[in-house]
Amino acid sequence: MHPILFRVPLPRTTLPLLWVLCALAGIAAIVAIYQFVTKNRSFAIGAAVATVALGAAAFVFRASTVPVGPLPIYSYGVMLGLSLVVGWYLTLGLAERDGLPKELMANNYVVTAVAAVVGSRILYIVTNLNEFESFGAMLDVRKGGLVAYGGFLGGFIGSLVFLRRHGIPLLPWADVAVPSLASGLMITRVGCYLFGCDFGQPLAKTAPAWLQKLGTFPRWDPSLIETSTGVPGGSPAWIQHVKKHLIEDDATASLPVHPTQIYESLVGLSLLVLLLVSRRYQKFRGQIFLLFTFAYGVGRFLLEMLRADDERGWIPPSLPEHILLPLALALFAVGYVVGISKMVENPTMRRLSQILAFVPAVVLFLALRPESFGTSATIELSTSQAVALSTGLAAAFAFSVYHQAALAHPEAAMAIPQLAYVDDEAAEKKAESNVADEDEDEDGEAAAAEKKAADADEDEDEDEAPRVKKKPAKKAQKAAASDEAPKAVATKKTKKKPVEEERTSEPPPSEES
Repeated sequence: MHPILFRVPLPRTTLPLLWVLCALAGIAAIVAIYQFVTKNRSFAIGAAVATVALGAAAFVFRASTVPVGPLPIYSYGVMLGLSLVVGWYLTLGLAERDGLPKELMANNYVVTAVAAVVGSRILYIVTNLNEFESFGAMLDVRKGGLVAYGGFLGGFIGSLVFLRRHGIPLLPWADVAVPSLASGLMITRVGCYLFGCDFGQPLAKTAPAWLQKLGTFPRWDPSLIETSTGVPGGSPAWIQHVKKHLIEDDATASLPVHPTQIYESLVGLSLLVLLLVSRRYQKFRGQIFLLFTFAYGVGRFLLEMLRADDERGWIPPSLPEHILLPLALALFAVGYVVGISKMVENPTMRRLSQILAFVPAVVLFLALRPESFGTSATIELSTSQAVALSTGLAAAFAFSVYHQAALAHPEAAMAIPQLAYVDDEAAEKKAESNVADEDEDEDGEAAAAEKKAADADEDEDEDEAPRVKKKPAKKAQKAAASDEAPKAVATKKTKKKPVEEERTSEPPPSEES
């Protein structure tokens, strides 16, 4: 395991927290001013709020200091950052393909990502309040401590607020955003594995040797990560096994456990492939989002049955294990029958899949059912299991409603409503085009007036000069080729018959012949 990839060499000292927060407040103020100048009102307001909040925090913590030293770069933080970068390119590429405004979607992605990280951390803090000794510890996410469902809910709320402010419907954006959630699961769970958090239950002794090796987490070297208690630390699996007296304090590694981090990473990869393939058969806006919500709900519920880390939180009611878990799987099967199964177009295959959906619930009930007169363990659903079940069922029933509407109005179901943002942009371009046309018209009128004035001046000059008949048609080209030829002819005529040309404008009879 590699919880720390490398360390940035920095001198050991302390910095007043006031300086740090004031520097951050200054950066936020610069961003607010820039966004205000570029007329990006929503981001300007957000940056201004951040400036005020950081300024207030600087005042509150003005007497505190921050220790500075060699900066560890944690593997989980690196994987989290990598997932955000991959999600950026994946989401914006799909948004552009679906005809959504790319610039606005880029801003929305930033808001969604920040809201997702905040939401995932808040849910972890709420379910594990006893772990944190200070406010600073609550803000430290480099070692993990993020709940995926908290991120999904936080990102959903952030997207909803941002899109409503700009008059853009949520579902088209949600369809292009959820593939990045699947890729995020695939990447960030690798970071969890490298750090050792979110581990599973102990493996059976008959498990394959390669799986046991994959699921063994070590005791860390004392110099690797400093602990507040001064006791040598280790991977979360090692620490929990020591606390429960499953291994000795001097054990070099934990018991072999299910590497549920790797399992969920594979689930993320499977979901990513499923979503990208399902886009080819999409019948209504929101279908990909609802499919992800249901499919991840099922996958996460099953994975939680294998996990053993205590930092998950629990939701009542408390029921016997052989009742609660099969009942939840049966509810997922009902959701599949009502909604998601409609994606299977072949009636026979759809009916078969609906029947098979209830098999896991039956098999689990038979496996967990106690012997005669025996007792079954009483359990509660974990926080993630409760959220997975509720959101999965809601997505399944919403899928049924939208699918029915899509059958009645297929074109309307896939249409993206005219976006207010696009209308404003088109109006600005049209206004600019009208201004340009008006400028061109004014320039054209001015040029026409100048040409007319020039023609009038030429007419006056011709009236003052003696009038002469143009040459016959067969000599017209020669006369037009030279401006001096008519003048020469006129001069010649003037010398021959000056009196006649003054009295009459008719040409001499000899020239008519």
